[in-house]
Amino acid sequence: MTSPLLLTFYGDDLTGSTDVMEALALRGVETVLFLDVPTEAQRARFPHARAIGVAGTSRSETPRWMDENLTPVFLWMASEGAEIAHYKVCSTFDSSPAIGSIGRALEIGHAAFGGLPVPILVGAPQLKRYTAFGELFAAYRGEVFRIDRHPVMSRHPVTPMHEANLRRHLAEQTAVSIALLDHLALTDGEADGRVDAALASAPGALLIDVLDPATQRAAGRQLRRLAAKGSRFVVGSSGVEYALAESWREDGTITEAGGFDPLEPVERLAVVSGSCSPTTERQIRFAETQGFTAIALDPRLFVAGDSAGIEATRTQALGHLAAGQSVIVYTALGPESDLGAEIAGNEGARHAIGRGLGRLQADLVRGAGLSRAVIAGGDTSSHALRQLGVHALTPRMPLAETPGSPVSTAHSENPAFHGLEIALKGGQVGHDDYFVRIRDGV
Repeated sequence: MTSPLLLTFYGDDLTGSTDVMEALALRGVETVLFLDVPTEAQRARFPHARAIGVAGTSRSETPRWMDENLTPVFLWMASEGAEIAHYKVCSTFDSSPAIGSIGRALEIGHAAFGGLPVPILVGAPQLKRYTAFGELFAAYRGEVFRIDRHPVMSRHPVTPMHEANLRRHLAEQTAVSIALLDHLALTDGEADGRVDAALASAPGALLIDVLDPATQRAAGRQLRRLAAKGSRFVVGSSGVEYALAESWREDGTITEAGGFDPLEPVERLAVVSGSCSPTTERQIRFAETQGFTAIALDPRLFVAGDSAGIEATRTQALGHLAAGQSVIVYTALGPESDLGAEIAGNEGARHAIGRGLGRLQADLVRGAGLSRAVIAGGDTSSHALRQLGVHALTPRMPLAETPGSPVSTAHSENPAFHGLEIALKGGQVGHDDYFVRIRDGV
């Protein structure tokens, strides 16, 4: 007999989706992540899964794209009958009215799940993300910044964050009214009454603060309480899973933490990176000191369809792999080298870069017979992995010390990629030695 399904989720990019899978796997919740709504045959291969996700691309898509693509996914999530259905967004909440609109996704989910209030939860202390009085804060190199003053997210190349108050940020994307349950109200013993009072005015959504472990536990309890009242659709970061896990553990729904075999070293590793983050820049530079060969690739080659230039890079990378070296092919080395302004006028340019890097990674894995690979960049990963013919991922090795950057096992009909160990890393995620540790084992 299979256990009841606890959660369905849709991640607005691939690395965010693996972040959810990691958070669940570490807490003993068997999870499978599909790249599209699964067929009956694909779903049947994972009969014991208690959480099922779909890795999407909506973080880099338009509201029009969301209108066409999110409704059927949300209706599928609703039909699965899980306790909670989660639209997963990045814990930095970066979005805009034109690209990755969280507000538009909230509206679509609100309608698909019967028009009931939608809880919103973003804070995740495990990721050093905090919300207080509705404002978002995030750490960078040991210091916590309000998100609109964050050194990376205030300068994001596509969706820079210029507003820390999340209700005001969302007000530019949706007319849905949003009430607030702040962190003080969560833990003063009157939270149930305050939630009920907030819902009495029939808001479209309820933003719930999470500042620390105590508020996280309280938030998890409220998410389940609201789900029991019909508000099963939730918008938020992987903080949703961290909060739910606390409640599931308290009532015995989950009992044991997940266990994983050690990740052994590999001789060669291929990394493709479309990230412009200074975090990824430091990781590339450190990897070069540890034996990696870094190869710069002009992203405009993908946009222009310059097959000769791309083939030269492919040949160079395969040559280094054949010599027993690990390689990193990158399209940017920090924000100062981002060519986004030059390609901004080309519709679909960033998608073309992601797909191009995916095809390149597929050639490197297949041509060199690799057993492990990395794709760096949240938006990049979403479009790149689909080029490898992968239809599902399961957890291989969650990295508790750098949450949000797990190693996964790929499931594919193509034997060249079936069983591939692949790490998908958001731009701002991981320590400087991330690529080295994925090569050398953890």
